[in-house]
Amino acid sequence: MSPAAEILVVILAVVLSIFLIVGIILVIYLIRLSAEIRRIAKTAQHAVSSVETAVSNVNKFASPIFFAEIVGRYIKKYTKTSRKGK
Repeated sequence: MSPAAEILVVILAVVLSIFLIVGIILVIYLIRLSAEIRRIAKTAQHAVSSVETAVSNVNKFASPIFFAEIVGRYIKKYTKTSRKGK
């Protein structure tokens, strides 16, 4: 093999080894990133679940209060009109 071909083989081997090292580093960072995304997704899912539970509880509590408020208004209105008639 000629000396020029040997130099090209050495240069190619160095460049390929650099790409291999960079690729391994990128894969490690991508694994860490996916783990972080998974953790954030779990946290967001927990927050949404908590908000959903809170809204459900507010709806259960708000409906009877709204109904009682309407009934109270009609009772007050009826008692005021019946007192005026006497």
